[in-house]
Amino acid sequence: MYDERQGPQQRPEHGPLAGFTVGVTAARRADELGALLERRGAVVLHAPALRIVPLADDSELLAATKEIIGQAPDVAVATTAIGFRGWVEAADGWGLGEDLLARLRGVRILARGPKVKGAIRAAGLTEEWSPASESLAEVLDRLLAEGVDGLRIAVQLHGEPLPGFVESLRAGGAEVVGVPVYRWLPPEDLGPVDRLLDAAVSRTLDAVTFTSAPAAASLLSRAEERGLLDGLLAALGHDVLPACVGPVTALPLQARGVDTVQPERFRLGPLVQLLCRELPARARALPVAGHRVEIRGHAVLVDGALRPVPPAGMSLLRALSRRPGWVVSRADLLRALPGAGRDEHAVETAMARLRSALGTPKLIQTVVKRGYRLALDPQAEPKYADE
Repeated sequence: MYDERQGPQQRPEHGPLAGFTVGVTAARRADELGALLERRGAVVLHAPALRIVPLADDSELLAATKEIIGQAPDVAVATTAIGFRGWVEAADGWGLGEDLLARLRGVRILARGPKVKGAIRAAGLTEEWSPASESLAEVLDRLLAEGVDGLRIAVQLHGEPLPGFVESLRAGGAEVVGVPVYRWLPPEDLGPVDRLLDAAVSRTLDAVTFTSAPAAASLLSRAEERGLLDGLLAALGHDVLPACVGPVTALPLQARGVDTVQPERFRLGPLVQLLCRELPARARALPVAGHRVEIRGHAVLVDGALRPVPPAGMSLLRALSRRPGWVVSRADLLRALPGAGRDEHAVETAMARLRSALGTPKLIQTVVKRGYRLALDPQAEPKYADE
């Protein structure tokens, strides 16, 4: 393929996330999310920030189930499909499944969204209402508008206590029975989480995904324990894109002043599609020596062809791209190299590897006794003159 204005064009053989590294903090459906990202070219850093207490081992759920069977609620609020299914399955395992379903058949059931509706109907029950927005806040607004004074309301919790939801119902005069279908606990192995934190703070991570508020809170808590909270917040505020599956998930980050991106539909697929738009849009693209050079997280696109670059080379390239077309001294480049010490020969070695990785001659020029520069196209130089 050839474009008369831009020269030879290559059909990309990589996905839209090629060259980017994305962190996955999910404990549940982590493999599914990771596979979606990898199919689009991303390198995935798995770091489950939480683990789930097995339902059959949870005495709190057993106690709540017996309480509901003993005294039926007026209203039941189902918040997640996996949670509702797990509740019924756990009750079956305790020999209480039929008793639970019999109690719930006479109860007004509100479902947060379509997946929860499916789980309710699969259990042989029928929901009274579900909001089109899939928002728990809309469920709360409806209940409060109808009046909850004197009602007994069972709320299926989803890994977190939902204090705002529960307390609002109690303030309205309701008796609330929390059903803790599964609980989040810190991961037994903190190594992956620590590696993700280190990658975020050092900016070798391009984005981090969150699919639950407890995971976001857990990551922030671990960063604080390690003295990395300020560094993490700075990274998430500028260089590492925080992507949340929905507004509830984003709350712990927003409470720390971190702006996040969220898909319009609160699903894994739209979350990945959002990253496919956002990350390439954040990459720096420059016209260099007659080629289009796009600088991504751990790779470079040269005329659409993916060129993986070693970390030292990426550090040099980013330093050169901050002032494209300008000469950057060896001393400044040495400071950009992580752990390079004082020997400027390290710059020459890393530069040789960078040029080899890029596979295109003359992108980077050596300026004798001064340093190196990106060979920015002459017509583009005025645009970048003041950078």
